[in-house]
Amino acid sequence: MEYSSAQDYRADLERRAALPDGFSTATVALTFEPKERPVPQPLPMKLNLLVLDEPTAAFAGLFTRNAFPGAPVILGRELLSRPLSRGVLINNKIANVGGPTALADARALQSSVAAVFASPSHEFFVASTGIIGWSLPVAEMTAVLPSLADALQSKSALGLAEGIMTTDAYPKVRSRSLFGGRVVAVAKGAGMIEPNLATMLVYVMTDLEVSRASLRDILARTVDKTLNHISVDGDQSTSDMVLAFSSQRFPCPDQQAFERALEEVLRELAQDIVRNGEGTSHVLEIRVNGAETDAEALVVAKAVANSPLVKTAVFGNDPNVGRVLSAVGDALGNAGKTLERAQMVLVIAGQTVFDQGVFLLSPEKEKHLSSAFQAASQPERKEGYPRHENNVVFEVTLGKGRGSSTVWGSDLSYEYVRENADYRS
Repeated sequence: MEYSSAQDYRADLERRAALPDGFSTATVALTFEPKERPVPQPLPMKLNLLVLDEPTAAFAGLFTRNAFPGAPVILGRELLSRPLSRGVLINNKIANVGGPTALADARALQSSVAAVFASPSHEFFVASTGIIGWSLPVAEMTAVLPSLADALQSKSALGLAEGIMTTDAYPKVRSRSLFGGRVVAVAKGAGMIEPNLATMLVYVMTDLEVSRASLRDILARTVDKTLNHISVDGDQSTSDMVLAFSSQRFPCPDQQAFERALEEVLRELAQDIVRNGEGTSHVLEIRVNGAETDAEALVVAKAVANSPLVKTAVFGNDPNVGRVLSAVGDALGNAGKTLERAQMVLVIAGQTVFDQGVFLLSPEKEKHLSSAFQAASQPERKEGYPRHENNVVFEVTLGKGRGSSTVWGSDLSYEYVRENADYRS
């Protein structure tokens, strides 16, 4: 898929973003002045709401394994045991992590949004993303809740995808239609991305009948194959969260088909997150085969994806292939594993560069690889849309067994450093 403009990309998003039956979303803007830091003018924040027409027992959630989680994660884990859920209130700009009233603030917002709908407070999740350490402007947020409820609409998820953005350059929506129903997911995420169990903020909505137990099992399996296989900068966030809700409007005669559809949606969304990563110019797709186990393959793939030397070489369109094998050897050596060079094969962008124990390099191959890297690049300073969905593909065959894994990662650019150096400015 290629896009020539932000308008072209948005038109594609609008086609994907039709909400499933039984769901509504809304977004409102507000401003606030942080208590922790003087600012020359009030800062903007978006408050977002995803709500079901009726409470549902079919909801699921996965959360970060970071040992310093935000208040919304702590509260969200508690809510998984509740019998029903109605939706989630989401803010950007502040992550609500570690502040003196963080958990109390999360509970206050939960109660306030529930009161708007005359629902028990435990039927609403809350989620926050942004600066860690600042406190939420609870009074300002509570004041706009009636306006947020008045803005609810049931046509498109695109406004929600836009409203939850922070350093994201563009919104991310993916969907599938089957059995007369829909599976729609939106995501926020551009930095602090190497999830473990979940990732960033991701919200899945479906109107297909899937039981609570099935939805939780399916979500765990599909996230483990997709969102847990991406990395932008190797940092696991304090606020990672995936929530899924079913409004139970249409029969789903084939649960495996539903699982395949959800896996496809989350795989595409995972790559969108990497492509939209802070300063990302190239998406690296690392496919490792022939490992002893899938777990070993994942370790090797992440080692390549997270190697600063590999990432910077790809950013510079420099096919410095030795860095890839160095990362592979480093990962296996640190794990106390061996590597048979004669069994190993490395293919990059369709070109075999290592086989039968030796490198297979030439001026022609060097030129081809550099051109392939350039063709897969995007501007590091985002234009508000992705120009294409091309990846730089690395295929590593270890020749040890049948284990395999694929990881998607980003390169490392000057813009990544600039964005994160200036994040709070």
